[in-house]
Amino acid sequence: MFEALETRVRRYEELEKLITDPKVIADSYAYQRLTKELASLRRIVSKYREYKKIDFEIVELEDLLEKTSSDAEFAEMAKDELSGLRKIRPGLEKEVEEMLLENDPDADKNIIVEIRAGTGGQEASLFAADLFRMYSRYAAGQGWKVEMLSSSLSEAGGFKEVVFGVDGNGVYKKMKFESGVHRVQRVPVTEASGRIHTSTVSVAVLPEAEEVDIKIDAKDLKVDVFRSSGAGGQSVNTADSAVRITHIPTGIVVQCQDERSQLKNKNKAMKVLRARIMDKAVTEQQQKIAKERKTQIGTGERSEKIRTYNYPDRRITDHRIGFTVHNLENVLEGDLEEVIMALLKQEKDLRLKEAK
Repeated sequence: MFEALETRVRRYEELEKLITDPKVIADSYAYQRLTKELASLRRIVSKYREYKKIDFEIVELEDLLEKTSSDAEFAEMAKDELSGLRKIRPGLEKEVEEMLLENDPDADKNIIVEIRAGTGGQEASLFAADLFRMYSRYAAGQGWKVEMLSSSLSEAGGFKEVVFGVDGNGVYKKMKFESGVHRVQRVPVTEASGRIHTSTVSVAVLPEAEEVDIKIDAKDLKVDVFRSSGAGGQSVNTADSAVRITHIPTGIVVQCQDERSQLKNKNKAMKVLRARIMDKAVTEQQQKIAKERKTQIGTGERSEKIRTYNYPDRRITDHRIGFTVHNLENVLEGDLEEVIMALLKQEKDLRLKEAK
């Protein structure tokens, strides 16, 4: 643990020097990136320095008591101070350990969530709408803000695809484990014989990338504008307000048409594009080290089946940690906290195990 903390202190001190370098100051992109990294390390470095100060004072007082045992009054004062410091130290050590385990640079980032209907046709699109409603209600309960970025409706009134942003404190920390395949087992509204069908929906949770995080060159973009349309070809707008942006180096394509303003659609598309480019880079990096990761919950693959929502049994099971609850209605109404806290606890336990 202490080796990891010292590494962060060294990086923090290095960053303090770098941001005073005239060459770095002249490069606004580099300067913003470094100051952001510095800010992300400030809290844990400050707490660790506080711990080291207490630890140093304890050693000094112990040494002093050995040398001045003849002065009874002074020794008594030193003992009282030493006793107080010894009571403080374990709590500080625990705080530092907790901060180290939770030290995820993306923890407080806003997110972009992409929900896509998978197998199951119209029933899958209806379940995609159920999940969008579930996350929207959970976000409202957490005091987060939800912004629709793009959507594609199905004939049944569900979503073929829906992309939305969530802004607030600790959003990514709580939502990061929602990525993967969600499976629903229920009797579809259109099923006359009452047979239970299984449908799937894929969810991707991407930490929102700011311009500081990733730089996109305008010459690498192909921007197309066209007339937006709704489900079944119904016209939404008579002007060419819809925007499709292709990032040529990666081949990533983003399309937004929900707004009547071409500029608003373009800004939303760029927001999603930055997140997808950063996610692609991070995913490729993680795949290289996946075999060495012991703190990973599940495989981390988007194709992994992570959760089943079983209507007949009112059951929700998270397959990655073997966690089951029988309150399906409440969860689908946005009461996700119990499931999310179980995932966070498992992650913390795995990190503690690896740190020992």
